[in-house]
Amino acid sequence: MTQTLSCFKAYDIRGRLPDELNTDIAYRIGRAYAESIKPKRVIVGRDIRLSSDELADALIKGLQDCGVDVYDIGLSGTEEVYYATFAYQDAGVAMDGGIMVTASHNPKDFNGMKLVRELSKPVSGDTGLNDIKKLAEVNDFGAVASARGLLKNIDISESYTAHLLNYINHKALAPLKIVVNAGNGAAGHAVDHLETALQKLTSQPLEFIKIHHEPDGNFPNGIPNPLLPENRASTINAIIKHKADLGIAWDGDFDRCFLFDENGRFIEGYYIVGLLAAAFLKQYPGAKIVHDPRLTWNTVDIVSYLAGIPIQSKTGHAFIKERMRLEDAVYGGEMSAHHYFRDFSYCDSGMIPWLLVIELISQSGKSLSQLVDERMLKFPASGEINRTILEADKAIAKVKNHYENQAVAIDYTDGLSMDMGEWRFNLRCSNTEPLVRLNVESRADEALMQAKTAELLALLG
Repeated sequence: MTQTLSCFKAYDIRGRLPDELNTDIAYRIGRAYAESIKPKRVIVGRDIRLSSDELADALIKGLQDCGVDVYDIGLSGTEEVYYATFAYQDAGVAMDGGIMVTASHNPKDFNGMKLVRELSKPVSGDTGLNDIKKLAEVNDFGAVASARGLLKNIDISESYTAHLLNYINHKALAPLKIVVNAGNGAAGHAVDHLETALQKLTSQPLEFIKIHHEPDGNFPNGIPNPLLPENRASTINAIIKHKADLGIAWDGDFDRCFLFDENGRFIEGYYIVGLLAAAFLKQYPGAKIVHDPRLTWNTVDIVSYLAGIPIQSKTGHAFIKERMRLEDAVYGGEMSAHHYFRDFSYCDSGMIPWLLVIELISQSGKSLSQLVDERMLKFPASGEINRTILEADKAIAKVKNHYENQAVAIDYTDGLSMDMGEWRFNLRCSNTEPLVRLNVESRADEALMQAKTAELLALLG
C-alpha cells in the first residue's frame, strides 16, 4: 500500500525522526534514487547528527541492492559531497550522483538528505525529486540486483582542500587572527585541513581561534544556525576577547557561512554578496552575477557599476544553480549566506567565501567593517524577518492591496516584491518551513527602512 512521505520538500528531504524519516524510508529512498537516476557510482556523506550514521547505512544498502557502487566519504559537509561528485574519479571514471545525509540547521530530532546527479546538478521537485518520492511511496522495488553494488570508503580531504585554495592567492594573505565557530557541526575538520595547508604555504600564518569546534550531534551549544541572533553571542564574545580581525560561523553542514567584523558586528549575507560580486567582476570583466529577489539594490548597483550583468533568480539553491548554468554566471549569491561558484560546478560552498574575504582584507589593507560600511549606509536593510501566519496568502494579498497605488514596480519572481522608489520589500512564503519571510531595504535612509519595516509587520498582524 502506498505511504505518503511528508519528508520530501521542494529542494530536499527533511523530516522528524522517526515518524517522518527513519531507516526504512532511507532504504526506500536509496532504491528509488537508483531506479530514477540510474547511476552506477554514487557519493554518500553524512553530518554529525546522532541519527545520520544509521540513516546513511540504510540509504547505502538501498543503493547497493540496486547494483550501485557507493563511495562513502564519511563525516562531511554538504559541499564535500558536491565536490566529490563532480571531481572524484575511480580509475578515470566520474561519479553519477551524490547524496548527503543532513538536516542542516533543523532541530536535532530532524534529519534529511540532499540529492544531486552527475556534476552535482541538483535533484529538486521539478528535476527528479518528485519521481523519487513516488517510487519511495509505492515501495515496490522487486528483487535485489544479482550483482550487488560495492561499498568503498574514500578520503577526499587532500584534493578538496587543494581545490579550495585555488580560489585565492595564498601568498597575499596577511597574518590575520580569525575566530572560527563550527557550532559543533561538520565544519571543524575542513577548517583544520585548511589551517594545516596554509601553514605550509604562507610565510605569515593565520591564527585560528576555534570555538565549539568538535563535532557533537547532541549540539551542546545549541543548533548551529548563526542566522538566528540568539546564536551569535559566542562568536561575538570570542572576537572581542581575542581582538580578532573577523569571525566566521557555519550552520551544521557548512553550506552557509556567516561573517562578523572586527568589532563583533554580524554582517548580513546581502553585503557579502556585493563584496564577492565586485571581486569576481574585477577578475572576470563583464561576467554575469546571479542574485535572489529578496534584497537586490546593493548587488545590482555594484554589478552594474562594474559593467557586469546582474541576473535575478528565484530564491533557492536549485533555482540559483539552474540559472547559473544557463547563463554561465561566474558567481551567485543569496542574502541567506549561500554563495555559488562556477568553478565549484555552480554549487554553494561555505568555505570559499571566507577565504575570498580574508584575501580581500589582506590585499586592500582594510578591515571587514571598512569593506562593507559604505554599502550598508547606501542600502540599509532589515535582514530577514520571519513570521508564522496561518493564512499567509491572505496576508500577502492585504499587503499588496495596501501599497499597490504607491508602487513604481511590482515583481513576482519569488513571492511579492514591491518597489516604492526610495524603499522596497520582498514578502514570500518559505519553501521549507510554515513561515512568511519579509525583507525591506531603502536608499540611504535607515529611518525610512525601519519605519516601513514596522508598518509592514503591523499589516501582517
